[in-house]
Amino acid sequence: MLFLAMWTGDIMFENTYELIVFILNFIGIYDPIYNVFEMFGLEYLLRIIIVLAEIAALFVFILLTVMFLTWMERKVVAMVQARYGPMVTGPRGLLQPVMDGVKLIGKEDIIPAKADRWVFTLAPFLIFIPALLVFIPLPFGESLIISDLNVGLLYIIAISAISPIAILMAGWASNNKYSLMGAIRAVAQDISYTIPLALAAISVVLLTGSLSTVDIVTAQSGTWFGFIPKWFIFLQPLGFILFLIASIAEMGRIPFDFQESESELVAGFFTEYSGMKFAMFFLAEYAHLFSVSAIVVTLFLGGWSVPFLSSIPATFAVLIPIISLAAFVIKTYVIIFFAMWLRDTVPRMRIDQLLNIGWKIMIPLALLNLLATAILLTAGVF
Repeated sequence: MLFLAMWTGDIMFENTYELIVFILNFIGIYDPIYNVFEMFGLEYLLRIIIVLAEIAALFVFILLTVMFLTWMERKVVAMVQARYGPMVTGPRGLLQPVMDGVKLIGKEDIIPAKADRWVFTLAPFLIFIPALLVFIPLPFGESLIISDLNVGLLYIIAISAISPIAILMAGWASNNKYSLMGAIRAVAQDISYTIPLALAAISVVLLTGSLSTVDIVTAQSGTWFGFIPKWFIFLQPLGFILFLIASIAEMGRIPFDFQESESELVAGFFTEYSGMKFAMFFLAEYAHLFSVSAIVVTLFLGGWSVPFLSSIPATFAVLIPIISLAAFVIKTYVIIFFAMWLRDTVPRMRIDQLLNIGWKIMIPLALLNLLATAILLTAGVF
């Protein structure tokens, strides 16, 4: 009966926890397992195990995504520069990320003699943890969210603010002037662009009246005139542009890679890092690329919503999570491709130009966009 209810669309799930419980119920093993835990008064332990399974699945997904993105970026760079990219290791070079991982695991972990050992060691882990936690309130599809927080968007912005602290720790603890300079640049850059990013996001919150990422996606379902998606990119074109630019700046990618700047600072804040500590920074960078692109999709491109999704017959309602997941991933990779293409096309600007754009152009435009949104909402246009 449960499966029939899901098939006809009568049962919906708020998060992946409920979906996992439903699947275990469907195959007939949840109740026996629950009874065993209940016998010893450990029902809470079963809930913890399911949550840990969610976290493990998320961690594996992030690792596989990072591996694919490293391969994809090399291929995009090669395409832009009329080269082949990875070709030898595996079909079309797909196993190259695996070889990179083996190489990093085998490298010696060196800590400079005059570095602050504890801070130097802690920084790579502190920068990777936010990259993992930011995925918790992201809705990957219908019912495919770990936790639909009421303040999901605020949580994402707050968690993202931890990364500059870890970068500053890495640059200071290295006892290297190039590393410290890169860390200071990263903090200045983050402060400058977090403000317009948050202001652009607040404009979306005004339109939906909620900080929940699921509510934001739901508000973008449906169409205008039967064929134009009700995505916020059409209501907030300026907000979308500001948010996208600020996001790329926060990721520290070209043309905004001042925290690394190989031609000036060797490698910036992680110049002194090697082995798996360097790999942690590498993982965090590409995990951040995916999560930021996913946030852009969630706020302005309808998230997992597809214009025709609501018109699917009830008989095929079970396909909705699959279709919504595919739509979300495709939209996210479009943004990722744009960020990669931008890196290979646009030259780096100067640090003073970056800060001037953030403080003198983007923040005033973000405030103007927020004011215009509030006026239009008050006038009943939206």
